[in-house]
Amino acid sequence: MAITLFLATALMVFVSFLSYRKRHLPVAKTMVLIMLAAACYALGYAFEVLSRNLNEVKLSLQIEYLGIPFITTLWFFQVVQFTGTAARYRKLLALVLFAVPAAVFFLHLTNDWHHLIYERYSLNTDSVVSLYTTVKGPWYKVHTVYNYFVLLCGILLFIPMYWRALPIVRKQIAVLLLGAIAPMFFNLFLWTGMSVDLTPFGFAVSGVAYVWGILRFNLLRLTPLAMAKVFETIRDGVVLIDYEDQIVSYNHAAEKVLPELGLTKRYPVHMGKVLPSSPELIERIRTASDEDERFPFHRFDANRKRYYTCSLSPIYDSGKVLIGKMLMFNDITELKESEARLRENARQLSELNAFKDKLFTVVAHDIRDPIALLVSLTELLGDKLTAADFEHAELVRELKGQVQNTFYLVENLLDWYRSQKGNVVFRPVGWNLQQVVRQALLISGTKAGMKQIRMTERIDEKLTVRADKEMLDLILRNLLSNAIKFTGIGGAIEIGAVMDGDLIVVSVRDNGVGIDDQTSEALRLEEPFLKAMVAGGDSGDTRFGLALTREFVHIHGGSLWFESELGIGATFSFTLPGSVDGRNAFDSCGMEEEAG
Repeated sequence: MAITLFLATALMVFVSFLSYRKRHLPVAKTMVLIMLAAACYALGYAFEVLSRNLNEVKLSLQIEYLGIPFITTLWFFQVVQFTGTAARYRKLLALVLFAVPAAVFFLHLTNDWHHLIYERYSLNTDSVVSLYTTVKGPWYKVHTVYNYFVLLCGILLFIPMYWRALPIVRKQIAVLLLGAIAPMFFNLFLWTGMSVDLTPFGFAVSGVAYVWGILRFNLLRLTPLAMAKVFETIRDGVVLIDYEDQIVSYNHAAEKVLPELGLTKRYPVHMGKVLPSSPELIERIRTASDEDERFPFHRFDANRKRYYTCSLSPIYDSGKVLIGKMLMFNDITELKESEARLRENARQLSELNAFKDKLFTVVAHDIRDPIALLVSLTELLGDKLTAADFEHAELVRELKGQVQNTFYLVENLLDWYRSQKGNVVFRPVGWNLQQVVRQALLISGTKAGMKQIRMTERIDEKLTVRADKEMLDLILRNLLSNAIKFTGIGGAIEIGAVMDGDLIVVSVRDNGVGIDDQTSEALRLEEPFLKAMVAGGDSGDTRFGLALTREFVHIHGGSLWFESELGIGATFSFTLPGSVDGRNAFDSCGMEEEAG
C-alpha cells in the first residue's frame, strides 16, 4: 500500500510540474498548490503506514496536515477563478476562505496541548495498515463540515456555467469536478467505520483526471471565464444549438437580434419554444446540411427594418461527430440603407441628367438656329455693303467672320454632345478618300478664297478609307478651318495621304505662321476633352475643334498629332483604317487640284 501511495505522490508532483509550466495563469498557480497539498497528504499517509511507534505516526500526520486543511479550499478558490466570481474582492475572499484551514493547520500543530483535532491515539492491534487509530476532536468535525460545504459551493458555481459553456469548456469543467469529487467519495468510506483512509487514492484519481485534461482538453490553457469573455465580446450575435435542436447558449449581441432569448431563464430549451415567431429561421436551422450555410434574415425593430446575414456552421467533436450548430448574425442594416440611399441618389441623378440633356438640346438648337440666320444675313449684308459702301465693308467682314466662327462652335458643341450621349451613330463604310477631301475643299473654298489661299490635294484616286462619312467630314472641316485661320493672305494649304501598313495617314499642311512653344503646349492633344474645351486664351475655339477632332479620330481607332515650325507652317496628321489598290500619291503622278 505504501508503494501505491508513493506512486500517487509522484503523479501529483507530475501534475504540479505540468501546471507550473503555465504558471502565468492564476488558475494554473492554484492547481500547483492543490497538487502539492495532495502530494503532502499522500506522502504523509505513506509514512504513517510505515510507522512503528506513536512519535512516527504523529510526525507523519504533521506532514499530512501540510496539505489536508487546504486542498478543498484551494479547489474552491480555483472554481472562483474559473467562473470569475467576485473578481473585485478576490483577495478579501481568499482571507475569508482560508481562515478555517489556517486555524485547523495551527490547531493540529499544537494538538498535544489542547486535543481539539485528535482527542487521543489508540493502538490498533487488528489493522495491518496503520499502527494507531485516532479519535476525532471537535475541530476535526468542523473542518470536515467546512470541506463538504466548500465542495458543494464549488459545484453550485459550476452547474450554471456548465449548461451555458461551449462543448470543449464543458469537458474542462467535468475534469475539475471529477478531481474534487473523487477524493471526497473515497473519504466517505471513513464514515462507514473503515479504518483505512482511502482519500489519498482519490487524489490519485484526481491526478490522472488532471493529466488527461491538461493533455487532452487544454485544461488550464483557456478557462471558461476567458471563453465566456470572448463569447460575449463578439460583435456578431452567436447562438449555440445542440444536436437535438436545443438552444444551449447565446451572447448579448444575439439577444439584441432575438429578444425572445432573454425571456427564457433556463437553458437548454428547444428552439421552437424560444423562437415561435421565427418559423422560417427554425426550419432553416433544422434542415441545414453538414456544411456551412449563409442566408439573409430580417426583422422589424422599433419601426426600423433590420437586415442580417446569417452564417450557420456545424460543430464537430474531434472532427467526426456532429454535436451541434453555431448560428451567427451579422448586422448589415447600415449597408442595406446605404445601398437604398445610393439607388435613390442614382435615380435622382438620372432624372437630373435627363432634364439637363433635354435642356441642353433645346437651348443648343435655339442658339444654333438664330446664329444660322445671322450667318445668312451677314453674308447678304456683306454682298450689298461691299458694292455700296466701301467704308463699312471691313467691319461687315469682321462681323461675318465672328458670326460664322460662333456658328461652327455651336455645331461642334452639338456634335460632341451627341457623341457623348451615344446619339452619333458610328457607321464605318468604304469611301474614296480623294472624293471626300475634294468635297471638304469645296465647302471651305469660299472662306479660303477671301484670303486668296491656294488649297491643293495630293491623294491617289484609288485610295479608300473605312470611315464614318459625317465624322470624317467634321475632321476635315475642323483641320481645314484651323489651317485657313492661321495662314496669311496668298498662302497655301495641301492635303495628302500615304499608306502605312493597314492605316492611311492623312496630313493637312499649311505655310502659315506656325505654332510657338507656348501655344504648342496649350494645344496638347493628349489632354482630356473637357479640359481642352474650357481652357482660356485666344486658342480656346481652336482647342475645342481639335479636341472634338481627336475624339472622332479615336472612335475610328486612329490617332491625331501635329508638327510645326514657327514662321514656316504646321502639319496636322491623323490615321484611318483603309486599303489601296495601287501605289500611293507620292510614288506616282498624283492628281492635283486647286480650289479658291
